[in-house]
Amino acid sequence: MRDVNLPKIEIRRVSKTYVTDRGSVHALSATELSIREGEFVSIVGPSGCGKSTLLYIVGGFLDAEGEVLVDGAPIRGPGIDRGIVFQEYALFPWLSVRRNIMFGLERRGLPPDQQAQTADRLIGVIGLQGFEHRYPRELSGGMKQRVALARTLACDPAILLLDEPFGALDAQTREVMQDELLRIWLATRKTVLMVTHDVSEAVYLSNRICVMSARPGRIVDEFVIDLDRSKAREEFFLSDAFNRIRNAVWLSVRRQAVAAEQSHAPA
Repeated sequence: MRDVNLPKIEIRRVSKTYVTDRGSVHALSATELSIREGEFVSIVGPSGCGKSTLLYIVGGFLDAEGEVLVDGAPIRGPGIDRGIVFQEYALFPWLSVRRNIMFGLERRGLPPDQQAQTADRLIGVIGLQGFEHRYPRELSGGMKQRVALARTLACDPAILLLDEPFGALDAQTREVMQDELLRIWLATRKTVLMVTHDVSEAVYLSNRICVMSARPGRIVDEFVIDLDRSKAREEFFLSDAFNRIRNAVWLSVRRQAVAAEQSHAPA
């Protein structure tokens, strides 16, 4: 049985250096972060600070110095306990909506009737009834991202890793998808780690925000978000509490962005 006192995710002094033909790039430096089960944590920071690199390390897609623990055990690569949603939809163009959602379940060898029931339930969750047999080329950007999210949820991962999941969407669709993700998180209380450039999005969705420094990235600031999410979206965004937190996070990110610019300025 899992020790409930253990963090769900523990990042211990994680560092990452990329070696290229043009030299080495120190992306992360001794990064530390602990995430409790059921938390929704967003990482923000200046461009190029290593946010996505950290997410891919947690996902097991990149190796690094240091250690990442899930439920107290070191990760050794990708696993079904961690589902990832990318900014690009990464759908299989030759599979229908339904078959895309069922893909991971097929690979795991689940009975066909269980695959179908799970896919049909999630199609209802993401509001794509009537589009089950459409192909990605026939869907809008928002629909594709809903399918990508449903495909990840189908395998019921304990942890959701989101890399700018709505960054490629138009503003209206992005708001719809934010509401959808918030509804799913409030219903399931899965552990979520999200990378985003949008401070307002982070405040709206998260219960904790971590700010990363300019490269080499590390966590330099944290904000606990304790806002009333029962309010309508418009009322939430107009509240003084929301604006105070958003401004504080934005100023923290701005300080890191300025530091990044100064570090690259000619002497």
